[in-house]
Amino acid sequence: MDRFPRFFHLSLSLALLVLSAASVATQGAPQGAVFYVAVDGDDFTGDGSIANPWSTITHALNNVPDGSTILARPGVYDGRVQLRGAFPLGVNVRSEIPYLAVLQNDDRVITAYTEPGGVNGITVEGFEIRHSGPGAEPLVIHIDGGGNGSVNNITLRNNVMHDSYNNDILKINNGAFDVLVEGNIFYNQSGSDEHIDVNSVENVVVQDNLFFNDFAGSGRVNGNDTSSFIVIKDSNGPDDVFTGSAFITVRRNVFLNWQGSTGSNFVLVGEDGQDFVEGRAILVENNLMLGNAGNVMRAAFGVKSGESISFRHNTVVGDLPALAFAMRLNVENPAVTNQNIAFYNNVWSDPTGTMGAEDPTRPNDFSDTPPGETGSFAIENNLYWNGGASIPQDPGELVNYDDDPARVIADPLLPGQSGLALPRWDGSAQQFADGSTTIRQAFERLVALYGTPPSTSPLVDAAAEAEAPVEDILGNLRFAPDLGAVELEPFEPDNFLYLPLAQRQ
Repeated sequence: MDRFPRFFHLSLSLALLVLSAASVATQGAPQGAVFYVAVDGDDFTGDGSIANPWSTITHALNNVPDGSTILARPGVYDGRVQLRGAFPLGVNVRSEIPYLAVLQNDDRVITAYTEPGGVNGITVEGFEIRHSGPGAEPLVIHIDGGGNGSVNNITLRNNVMHDSYNNDILKINNGAFDVLVEGNIFYNQSGSDEHIDVNSVENVVVQDNLFFNDFAGSGRVNGNDTSSFIVIKDSNGPDDVFTGSAFITVRRNVFLNWQGSTGSNFVLVGEDGQDFVEGRAILVENNLMLGNAGNVMRAAFGVKSGESISFRHNTVVGDLPALAFAMRLNVENPAVTNQNIAFYNNVWSDPTGTMGAEDPTRPNDFSDTPPGETGSFAIENNLYWNGGASIPQDPGELVNYDDDPARVIADPLLPGQSGLALPRWDGSAQQFADGSTTIRQAFERLVALYGTPPSTSPLVDAAAEAEAPVEDILGNLRFAPDLGAVELEPFEPDNFLYLPLAQRQ
């Protein structure tokens, strides 16, 4: 198959690195004029000052000038927050103290819906966002492009988003574009739905987030029925400005503690069996996928309707009970076949020797890839480890590990996952359950404890440079790149000019 053009990968990675380098899960000083909302404020008599705050974010957005910061003082805000207004310079809506301003509702908590002047240039940062409890109406956060792309340039950063009691936690759909979701924690969606539904949109970046489920921790029953953590698809076809979701990047995230259905994935492209390709030009890179839970999933990564998809420099490690350990490539509509699906520089490691052995009627299984349902693929320069047992191989599958001409079969020496503490938020203690006080701290802790190899690992310096992004899961520059999500000895930015020419293009 034809690979993605190298200049496309490198240019995209460089652009994203510049975009996010200064903003990963941190809150700097407020920018522009500063206005306040508080639970004891008043939209009628308030003026937005610290002494006389407003009571709702929606009212604040209707009244602040472009370039402002809206600070929400600590407390629980009940009801819907409507993101409104077009702000070319941008408006930052921020919890004054991270995670201590709580947004909750028994319906949608935050909405961004089309208006005559458009809705754009809004950042929501530092909140705890949740349904108020059982019986809620669908969705926690809904960004809807109105079918015409009038909702765009929305950022969700450094928020704790959890416990939808009906449907997705975050839905981005219907022609929205230019949406950035970074540095957040997601846990506990509801039913056959997702943490994030990326649906008929373009230019969406999901980066530096933590995804897991912990239903018992929220006093909920785990029904083992929830769907993929992230799905990228198109449910409404030509009814909006986009047919298929395109130019979607899922990078530098940590996925763990699967508690969903046996038919779902950490990340899935396509779902609805449409007669067109539901996802195209999709990059899934530098993610750490931990198989620490006992619940069986379908496969770490799935494609049911996709074209030009690159899955590279991801580390999938742990027992990961799954029907297939690495991937499932299939279609729901036989009129559409997957095309140009590429796997480069990944790590697939099951130290227990049970890679994909969770279906008692079948042997170990590396992939579920029915012939005829994927027209073109590449798999090259990945590491495979099954605890010293043989890597599953099935001549009835389209994709097998021995299709990789530069395969590495060796123990990556990655740490075990016993004792893993889930970083769920404890508002009363004002910290996460692993002892972290920020999302970024919890993120880096998981990467250090479970995704970082020793210097003696066969991952070190073993990646193919032509398919390597310029940075790793922590945003560190790669040089003589390592396999998987983590670059053990990152390159110093001051020496960027000494990078190989291929990585500087």
